[in-house]
Amino acid sequence: MESKRETCNRFLVEVFDEILRVEEDCLTPERGDLSLRELHLIDQVCRAVDEGRDNRATAIAAAQGVTAGTLTSAITQLEKRGYLERRRDENDRRAVRIFPTEKARLSAAAHAKFHADMVDEALSHLSDQEAQILVTALRGLTGFFRANYPKKETLS
Repeated sequence: MESKRETCNRFLVEVFDEILRVEEDCLTPERGDLSLRELHLIDQVCRAVDEGRDNRATAIAAAQGVTAGTLTSAITQLEKRGYLERRRDENDRRAVRIFPTEKARLSAAAHAKFHADMVDEALSHLSDQEAQILVTALRGLTGFFRANYPKKETLS
């Protein structure tokens, strides 16, 4: 008989694998057009712009946990493929701001819908108390990852 630990491990491996597979294979206008890291970068830029936060390259790099140089390379690739654009700040011509294109917004919307559908499906099977227990467990798991496995510098 499988232990709770083994069952939980098998489940986490399988569900994370499925999430990554679906995100990478199905959420871009053209299959294989974006990597998952690129999709998350696009999401970060969209959120920064929509929430009125700093959308300069340095701020986006900090939010992604990468150097400005690494981010610049990723932005250059996404700009060439029509997802992001750079614009000089109107008030400070030294600053460059990053903006999503319509193509980026479509990808970000598909990505957000995927996550909303996934969470709604998971929660639809739980009572409020069970949902709170799940949130507590996931918070603990997130804390474990952040404490033991800090972000590495990659965007490609």
